[in-house]
Amino acid sequence: MDIKAYWQAVLRQDTPAIREYFWEDAYICWHNTDERFTVEEFIRANCEYPGQWDGEVKRLVQDGDQIAVAVRVWTEDGASSFHAVSFLTVRQGKICAIDEYWGEDGEPPQWRKEKQIGTPIGAGYGDEK
Repeated sequence: MDIKAYWQAVLRQDTPAIREYFWEDAYICWHNTDERFTVEEFIRANCEYPGQWDGEVKRLVQDGDQIAVAVRVWTEDGASSFHAVSFLTVRQGKICAIDEYWGEDGEPPQWRKEKQIGTPIGAGYGDEK
């Protein structure tokens, strides 16, 4: 399975292309919001989400039928950006399950700023914004 091509279909909100990556009985879990979707519900949630999107795969690890991928996603107008981590289970080249976690990009919380701990990742550690 070409995970980068899958993510490009997701970012383009390309319903027919997304559908081709899934088994009909697959399910998708978004743990941050405690939601479980069928393939058709996932496609609706993704393709009816407002705005135009872009993004890039930042990291990909595959072990047999298990794929872990970290993706940076942003609106084309630059107003919002997110990082998503997906754990996919693949069977015969198609997705049968996804556990996905989304986080909105932003500033560290005030309590950590006050402690003066941490360094921006973009300062030489690979994940530039």
